[in-house]
Amino acid sequence: MAQTATENRSLPKSNRQATTEVSPLNPIQKPYLLAGVAATIILFIATVAVAGWVQGLLFVIGLGLGLALLYARFGFTSAFRRLLSVGNVQGLQAHMVMLAVATTLFAIIFATNFSFTGVDPTGYVSPVGISVVFGSFLFGMGMQMGSGCASGTLYSVGGGKSSMVLTLLGFIAGSVIGAYHFIFWTQETPSLPPISLAESTGFGYFGGWIFQLLIFLGIYGLTVKYAQKKNPPQMKPLPTTTGLKRLWRGSWPLLMAAVVLAGLNALTLTVRGNPWGITSAFALWGSKVLMAFGIDVSSWGYWQGNTEALQTTVLADSTSVMNFGIILGAFMAAAAQGNFKPGKIKPGIAASSIIGGLMMGYGARLAFGCNIGAYFGGIASFSLHGWVWMIMALAGSYLALFIRPLFGLKNPNPKDSMC
Repeated sequence: MAQTATENRSLPKSNRQATTEVSPLNPIQKPYLLAGVAATIILFIATVAVAGWVQGLLFVIGLGLGLALLYARFGFTSAFRRLLSVGNVQGLQAHMVMLAVATTLFAIIFATNFSFTGVDPTGYVSPVGISVVFGSFLFGMGMQMGSGCASGTLYSVGGGKSSMVLTLLGFIAGSVIGAYHFIFWTQETPSLPPISLAESTGFGYFGGWIFQLLIFLGIYGLTVKYAQKKNPPQMKPLPTTTGLKRLWRGSWPLLMAAVVLAGLNALTLTVRGNPWGITSAFALWGSKVLMAFGIDVSSWGYWQGNTEALQTTVLADSTSVMNFGIILGAFMAAAAQGNFKPGKIKPGIAASSIIGGLMMGYGARLAFGCNIGAYFGGIASFSLHGWVWMIMALAGSYLALFIRPLFGLKNPNPKDSMC
């Protein structure tokens, strides 16, 4: 016999894992949705006209990423915060599923040199040194202060969260400052060479794939045991509906989004030759603004060998185009759900958003990426620096939990029924 709602509530919290529930939805915000569709069509046509069909395809992939992120409220910041504050493991478990799927797809792509566009696929394998350790720790603090990571900032801006606009502005400014200091951190501080758990170890991609899958499985198993011991409050289920309308009106299960994000990251790799990234575009946008004021950013070490990006339109930059897609995808998803509702920003939250954005922008440049380029893309590329990033970002997040209340930000409470 099926369990009743009352019986389900009596189960231990660790056994209630649903991240969506059928419940009433807000009306569709048709003017916003139509505006989003119109903007998407215009930007797609402009991108193809200026930069070609490959760039247009990357814009479409960005749309898919924005939809998946918003529909599932897929978080990196919130996953770390729930884990560290109350022991909720649902977010981290979704990360492990996402990384396992992405690692599998990446291993096949790298081993076969598969590409849809003829560009050899290359992963994000970066050196492990002081810059990565400090940068990822700083990013971990910043993501908790800014209430969003790189992907979270973009989809929250598109979804109508007003404070994230300030986080994005801080993110851009921090990325520019990090680009200015880039040579010092990467060349004048101690560092190991890039280490691939597939190529540097001699495992090969098959051996590296097995090795990382064992790590993912081990972490997942530990989270299950940890949740049974802590019996933490579960994530508040997101409202959804039934049937096909669930795809565009309701919310998506967290694990479904994890698989979609992994697949889209792999598709990105086969189209442009690199995994999904976000924050390099922030450094580009900010640097272009400085150039408009007469500052010669092309002389900075960060831009050596890539000054062409400073001279051409941002529509020629694949990361920028994907970022625009993420924002628009999230905007249309929020409008379809009737949830696009910008609001007022409290002074404390405004200050925390700007500070968090600055920390993330600066930290991302030092750590060779953010939660997407370094954590997601790095680990899926078998890079040791991705694992170091994860550990240090968790450490930074833990410290930030003690600072957040000073700005009026709340942390999950173990006594809450939901978090």
